[in-house]
Amino acid sequence: MAAATPDAPGAAPVPGSPAWWADRPEPRGAPRRGRPALDTDHIIATALRLVDEHGAQAFSLRMLADALGSGTATLYRHFASKDEILAHLVDRVLGEVDLSDLDALATWQEVLAAMAHRFYGALRRHPNAVPPLMAQVPVGPNGLAQRERVLHALLDRGVPVGLAARAFTAIGHYVIGFTAQQHGPTVASPDAAPQLASFYRRLDPTAYPAITRAAATLTSVPLIEEFRFGLDLLITGLERHAPRTPAPAGP
Repeated sequence: MAAATPDAPGAAPVPGSPAWWADRPEPRGAPRRGRPALDTDHIIATALRLVDEHGAQAFSLRMLADALGSGTATLYRHFASKDEILAHLVDRVLGEVDLSDLDALATWQEVLAAMAHRFYGALRRHPNAVPPLMAQVPVGPNGLAQRERVLHALLDRGVPVGLAARAFTAIGHYVIGFTAQQHGPTVASPDAAPQLASFYRRLDPTAYPAITRAAATLTSVPLIEEFRFGLDLLITGLERHAPRTPAPAGP
């Protein structure tokens, strides 16, 4: 869904990259000596809570260790770096996207709409996870599982494989981009819309007649309606490329 950062030849794979996930690196367990082992799921859950509260940039291993009542040395027994934790954190967020019922949906349009709304819901709960999500293609265990479910559902409903792949990518990019712009860590303050409406009203209507006419709509549409409208446009556009009659479902 996001643009990947290629790994330099001979360099260690970047955490979160396809080459890094290809080895299926499991968080390292703690040795018998020293402090008691920490549960890796608890580590990632705590890291996600801290990123939700403080952002990915401010998040650090020291912050995480303090929240766990542990030390950074203990964390290094499980993860090699902050970036490794963020890669697992992103995959945990993707695991919150429940797509288990896609087989019950009648059409491929419903499949894409369900994927988009549930993905958007997860990112709205964790907007500070969007920057590390955008840094790599999300191909961890949960990311792959979600990709497989959606592509399988599209193919099973007669969508050609090339269109299914492009539709999945386009919808994913739309959700990530919309969330980053409207809910990310650098979004405008909640009163930005009234301020913008006031600004538009003060414009010279002879110089900006179109903006003046559209000012109320430009600043009053709820975000969820804006999201649905954009999603509907995408799906309607994809319908132009889909077969007019469904192809037989695969085995």
